[in-house]
Amino acid sequence: MPRERGRKVIATNRRARHDYHLGDTYEAGIALMGTEVKSLREGRANLADGYAAFDGDELWLESVYIPEYLNGSWTNHAARRRRKLLLHRTELTRIAHRSRETGTTIVPLQLYFSDGRAKVEIAVAKGKREYDKRHALREAQDAREAQRAMREKNLG
Repeated sequence: MPRERGRKVIATNRRARHDYHLGDTYEAGIALMGTEVKSLREGRANLADGYAAFDGDELWLESVYIPEYLNGSWTNHAARRRRKLLLHRTELTRIAHRSRETGTTIVPLQLYFSDGRAKVEIAVAKGKREYDKRHALREAQDAREAQRAMREKNLG
């Protein structure tokens, strides 16, 4: 069987871009069980409530929902268990320093397969206030209206 090539997106956290000002992003590997990989290959996962946190000097992915594999047996995994993120030591220290700042957190943005290996894209993020969210929505709406007006003017 030929090896997989390219990037196959499984799940994205669209809510994170709305709720946070995103900083630096990192690609991390994930330590998974076999049934978790099979469930991901079926395209089933949810990053909505997920976050990453340090336990000692290791980074763990918390509250990410990967449902049980339907054809699994007693070896099935727990759906919301902690999963270890695999990063280089320099990246871990950089993330740890940035996440110690007040109001910052580490959020998963995307879960995908890269050349057959499960990866997660994480970002060090700072929470938005409610008025920031409203302002971002208003800017997007204004941009859409401007595009619509320009399109109607060009069509004549």
